Amino acid sequence: MTETIIVALISLVGTLGGTFGGIMATSKLSNYRIEQLEKKVDEHNNLIERTYALEEQQKITEEKIKVANHRIDDLEEYHKAKG
Repeated sequence: MTETIIVALISLVGTLGGTFGGIMATSKLSNYRIEQLEKKVDEHNNLIERTYALEEQQKITEEKIKVANHRIDDLEEYHKAKG
């Protein structure tokens, strides 16, 4: 009977060790994958912010072009009136 208890205890220790090792390996892999996803999300968010800034700059540039075209039209009108 003593041999059976010893074998059972050894099996228990092996089972607990294997289970704990599996849980640790899975946890490390999950944490690594989460970190990689976080990096991708950060890169995406950075791209969105840069795109927004470019769109704002484009609006400003378009407005400056409108103003410049209007001034050119005014100068052309003035030149036609004088000439």
